[in-house]
Amino acid sequence: MARIRTIKPEAFASESLASVSLSAERTFFGLLTQADDQGRLRDQAAVIAGQLWSLRREHGPVEVEDDLTQLDGAGLICRYEGGDGKRYLHIVTFAKHQKINRPSGVRNPPCPHHDLGVPHDPSPQKLGVLTEPSVTRPEGLTEISVNVESAGQGGFGDSSPQMRGGLTEPAVSPHGPDLGSRNRDLGTTPLGGAGAPAPESVSAKDLIGEYAAACTHRPPQDVLGHLGREAKKLLSEGITPDHIRAGLALHRAKGLHPSTLPSLVHEAMNASAAAPAAAHRPWTNPTDVAAAYGGDL
Repeated sequence: MARIRTIKPEAFASESLASVSLSAERTFFGLLTQADDQGRLRDQAAVIAGQLWSLRREHGPVEVEDDLTQLDGAGLICRYEGGDGKRYLHIVTFAKHQKINRPSGVRNPPCPHHDLGVPHDPSPQKLGVLTEPSVTRPEGLTEISVNVESAGQGGFGDSSPQMRGGLTEPAVSPHGPDLGSRNRDLGTTPLGGAGAPAPESVSAKDLIGEYAAACTHRPPQDVLGHLGREAKKLLSEGITPDHIRAGLALHRAKGLHPSTLPSLVHEAMNASAAAPAAAHRPWTNPTDVAAAYGGDL
């Protein structure tokens, strides 16, 4: 699901963004709205094209794949394979530009190139499915304010601990090591423990994005919108995405009205195998010729 994100004014003077094409820059800004709260999402050019370029027929999956290649080459995103064998991408500077007030749980596997190191303390405390470095608090102090600064949101301090799941976020001790300004990156998975990624869910938008990508020419938006509403109803009934995909494949082959999608899904789900043809019986002369031909011979 798309999310509300912020774009810093400095982004339009970014040298790294200036090194890619205008379409790649637009795709990058769009990725910010589709990524989860750790800056990660599935690396599927066809789906991303449907999410970000649905009204631009000239910019399809092939062009989006070129955008992603440019962004990867400029170091703006990192493309990787998760432990589940699926492809993901990570917006490298996501934590520097976005401040998430109420982060959700981990939805996608961590990036093995950016999310596995712990900058300071290797002994993490668990906060739900996320982890954060533990910091020693001096005796006699019940609360110490921490200035938490997220790059791109400079100047905003957090004067009190935040509660997540009943745990109080640790504060930096003035008598401990000089850690300086601590950037809080909830997408970082410290060494020694990580929450399992949530199971992947397929939305109606994903299914319609796959459908449009498989078409020779992009269907009209009204057709895609109608199909999306029908697919959403089917998903809410508990119909599996694979059965809906099979129904969409039949719809694409037959070119019927979008309202026929439920019937096509039913056909894909419950079509019985064709009855076997009758076994061939070779011709033999009748035993009783008179009875067989009625005396006509």
